[in-house]
Amino acid sequence: MHMLPETQTAETARGDVSRRDFLKLSSGLGIGLLLEFSLLGTACSKLGIGGKQEFTPNAFIHIDQDGVVTIVAHKVEMGQGTYTSMPMLIAEELEVDVSKVKLQHAPPDDKAYGDALLGAQITGGSTSVRGAWKPLREAGARARMMLIQVAADEWKVRPETCYAENGEVVHQPTGRRVPYGDLVEKASRLPAPSAVTLKDPKDFKIIGKPVHRLDAPSKVNGTAEFGIDVKVPDMKIATVSASPVFGGKLVSVDDSEAKKIQGFQQVIKLDNAVAVIADHMWAAKQSLAALKITWDDGEHAGFSSASLREDIAKASEAKGAVAKNTGNAPGVIASADKKLEAVYELPFLAHATMEPINCTVHVQDDGCDIWVGTQVPVVAQMVAAQLTGLAQDKVRIHNHLLGGGFGRRLEVDSVAQAVSIAKQVNFPVKVVWTREEDIQHDMYRPYYYDHISAAIDEHGNPQAWQHHITGSSIMARFFPAAVKDGVDPDAVEGATDLQYAVPNVYVDYVRHEPPLPTAFWRGVGPTHNIFVVESFIDELAAKAGKDPVEYRLALLKNAPRAKAVLELAAEKANWSSPLAAPAKGKAGKGVSVLFAFGTYIAQVVEVEVDADQQVRVKKVVCVVDCGYTVNPDTVRAQMEGGIMFGITGALWGEINFEQGRVQESNFHNYRMMRMNEAPVVEVHLVPSQENPGGIGEPGTSAVMPAVANAVFAATGKRVRKLPIAKALTTT
Repeated sequence: MHMLPETQTAETARGDVSRRDFLKLSSGLGIGLLLEFSLLGTACSKLGIGGKQEFTPNAFIHIDQDGVVTIVAHKVEMGQGTYTSMPMLIAEELEVDVSKVKLQHAPPDDKAYGDALLGAQITGGSTSVRGAWKPLREAGARARMMLIQVAADEWKVRPETCYAENGEVVHQPTGRRVPYGDLVEKASRLPAPSAVTLKDPKDFKIIGKPVHRLDAPSKVNGTAEFGIDVKVPDMKIATVSASPVFGGKLVSVDDSEAKKIQGFQQVIKLDNAVAVIADHMWAAKQSLAALKITWDDGEHAGFSSASLREDIAKASEAKGAVAKNTGNAPGVIASADKKLEAVYELPFLAHATMEPINCTVHVQDDGCDIWVGTQVPVVAQMVAAQLTGLAQDKVRIHNHLLGGGFGRRLEVDSVAQAVSIAKQVNFPVKVVWTREEDIQHDMYRPYYYDHISAAIDEHGNPQAWQHHITGSSIMARFFPAAVKDGVDPDAVEGATDLQYAVPNVYVDYVRHEPPLPTAFWRGVGPTHNIFVVESFIDELAAKAGKDPVEYRLALLKNAPRAKAVLELAAEKANWSSPLAAPAKGKAGKGVSVLFAFGTYIAQVVEVEVDADQQVRVKKVVCVVDCGYTVNPDTVRAQMEGGIMFGITGALWGEINFEQGRVQESNFHNYRMMRMNEAPVVEVHLVPSQENPGGIGEPGTSAVMPAVANAVFAATGKRVRKLPIAKALTTT
């Protein structure tokens, strides 16, 4: 894969947003979601790199006179494989070798590059393949049809006697061939066809086949450029210290000691932060440490994890906004002879991406350049325009590979901060957060407090199910239009689409906001709801004295895809075979089933728990039905990575507050799984002709309850409050 420098013009940097919406973006709202998605357009001819004529049938494809195909990636690459799967979709219908295409970052443009599901240029929600499945194939097919039309006209034959193959048009009766590059000029003058016939899946040559990641070679040889790698002429480095308490303000700074450090340049003061600019990162870090900073902690100085828990528990006593109501669950539970109820708590979680937050900015009188890795390039552009007072098309976003996103880079707080710093200097400045700053000033996955109960019949099966969810509403901040009648659709996802056959179901939601903003964390709603649902189903199975797999299978009679993945997972994991007892400690198996993001997953986890209550995940068997699979290698990799992420969160993930301050600061106390702790992971894919589901987030959500259920099988201890490691050692 060859990465080309992106270009941007006033036409490609448009954003039809009102001033009112524009101001909302300063709080991180995704107003671009309201914009129309449009892929089609008239073909055009333009001069490309090196002055070569290009055929540009739509926003995603450029073909020059040498036959070089450039695909514009409208989704960012943060390790999930979009820079391979997106080209595969286009290359399949365009009939080109996907390994030979060049790839270019898309400029910010909601109109041209908005996701078909989200309606905006956003990478998130496990929507990349789901949203691009049809539109990108259509883009490739339209270009192919236009090239065939030109060749047919030149040969004076009917287009239906021609076909495309490996970057050429072939006349089937005579075998004549012409490369795409020779057709570029005339194809550029054709209108794009309004109707297109896509390939039958049985004819796919690329889709569904394992394809090596196109971004892998550059990442291996070190030429790949992430945001943190950016170097521009005359650039200085800045690092920051923000108020340790959310909402706090800067009072004063004494920089007398910092000035003595070689490489120190200057101090920049913001309302709630201090930045030190220096010649290099070490000088900036040392200078920042030498500052004597006085803060006004503000009204949240007394905030703590204990006070949060007390507040959210009290808030949960209120009646919530109804998200689902089938039958009469509250009434059935109230009158039931046998029932089970539980309270589950899930903590704040940080993203802790391997690439710390960074953003390089150069503000000039006539424009602003931003080099960053962002999941929302248009939002970043709009916020920068607002802060600088520049027209939006004067803000040039140079997007880069992301060293992890997980939802953190859906936020633009760091971009706003970097622009605010860069406005005060006359040179480019790269702002880099230290790991400590990153973890202690993240925008965290919400703290959730769930009360769940069920009425049980004489066979131990649930006849009524009530799930009462209390927590922060991310959508109310990020996209308020999505919140209907008080229900945040993300906060209840995974709870309202219960796959188990229960005649009476009631799900409601109480919004409770902590004194800090919360954000998406690799499948927010499902990461908490699937944990609660699958843990509670396990509790019901145990109360009924039934096998957890058999209990679930009986309740999945109306969910054939969910039932199928569970059956296969149990088979592949040898569920019915007991585990060998470890030399020290105990062993157990746990299971979970997930339906979220259009994907069905079942996972079986094997754990060992030693005498000190330390948990070691030994093996995970994962079965996935994500509909039609574009690149099987990507699905397996995403499951493996998501499982590691989920195990880490389930075992150790927790952000705590005391006196308004985050207590965790780096990987020594915000624990990550080590390489030597990684379990064996088996991923099995279920062949399917259904439309693709998402894969970036479901693996994480599915594994968390399976680990907790395995711990119960090993120890008899039910974990209702995460993280597991803390729950086992404090009870």
